[in-house]
Amino acid sequence: MAQSNYLFTSESVSEGHPDKVCDRISDEIVDLIYREARKTGVDPWSVRVAAETLTTTNRVVIAGEVRVPETLFKKDKEGNVVKDKSGNPVIAPGRFRSAARRAIRDIGYEQEGFHWKKAKIDVLLHAQSADIAQGVDNAADRQGEEGAGDQGIMFGYATSETPDLMPAPLYYSHKILELLAKARKSGVGEVAKLGPDAKSQITVRYVDDKPKEVVSIVLSTQHLDPSWDSQKVRSVVEPFIREAMGDLPIADDCAWHVNPTGKFVIGGPDGDAGLTGRKIVVDTYGGAAPHGGGAFSGKDTTKVDRSAAYASRYLAKNVVAAKLADRCTIQLAYAIGVAQPLSVYVDLHGTGNIGEAELGEILREVMDLSPGGIRKHLDLNKPIYAKTAAYGHFGRKPGRDGSFSWEKTDLTKALKEAVKARA
Repeated sequence: MAQSNYLFTSESVSEGHPDKVCDRISDEIVDLIYREARKTGVDPWSVRVAAETLTTTNRVVIAGEVRVPETLFKKDKEGNVVKDKSGNPVIAPGRFRSAARRAIRDIGYEQEGFHWKKAKIDVLLHAQSADIAQGVDNAADRQGEEGAGDQGIMFGYATSETPDLMPAPLYYSHKILELLAKARKSGVGEVAKLGPDAKSQITVRYVDDKPKEVVSIVLSTQHLDPSWDSQKVRSVVEPFIREAMGDLPIADDCAWHVNPTGKFVIGGPDGDAGLTGRKIVVDTYGGAAPHGGGAFSGKDTTKVDRSAAYASRYLAKNVVAAKLADRCTIQLAYAIGVAQPLSVYVDLHGTGNIGEAELGEILREVMDLSPGGIRKHLDLNKPIYAKTAAYGHFGRKPGRDGSFSWEKTDLTKALKEAVKARA
């Protein structure tokens, strides 16, 4: 029997965490290529990106495979496209370097060990492998629809315990860091002396399977004034933590751990190397749901690691929003070059008012779950990904630019009608 009274903990990391700096740069690359495709009239459906970023002390390395508009190729003095020994066009590094520098500056790094202007940036992007490309392109020629860019399993999750249908420990962990980042960037007050690198962690007490109170708060944040100690940092950040908690009470005996190791001046990639895709649990559900293992950032949406994870969250959120269940986990599975998912698994955790197998069939009816169908339904072929790189890909507000379209609850009517038709 599942527990109903328990403690559960999730963590978040700020946009200045070394791994998140890498996620941001990788997603800036995705956005740059989609933006350039739109600008030059190239079909955005043809864009392919698999970009990875590494950061360390004043150094950024961007590597990966891409299919880009010709305007991003390197040209010789006569204006001809430069090609490598294999005959593939060489990617011009300049605009990718500029995108990385803008991202680092926006995050707020102007430190001796990591500075947006001084960091050396290597761009090692090259043309996409023809063997990988055929999984998507040739599959479309054979079967009339785009195949998955890789095999894999993806999970989506939703729960009624917070307004955005996210698990409470992660929801509030994100909120703390978002508020601190906004205040830091405002340049007003002592909070402006905090650095970009930070981590939060919240432990919530559940009673009858519902969030009751916060019993532990952990926050480690970089600070630029070396004279500050843990007590000073707590005095600066505590008002923002309490604001972030909103209606969720902080227990009278809550354990506070603010900068528990003491001084935290050296931060970001100068303090620890970063790499794209190392914060996948922070990006999703904070450990409250399974994870298929695939990272999101730096990938175009032919990669089901990204697009199918968005689709599974979209479906799970709409199931809960339609009041078909209080909690919902969905798994989708794909094979490279194959369009339709191999399986659709639904778990309503004993909270549903419909059979899980039946709901799985309904989900296939109300949404085309092929990669092409997902990209079309959620309108994913856009430069909307840099803003996903920090504070979670889920539980965010849909934007007018088409960002976070997978957070909409516009499928509830179709779900309710499909359920009613089977009654």
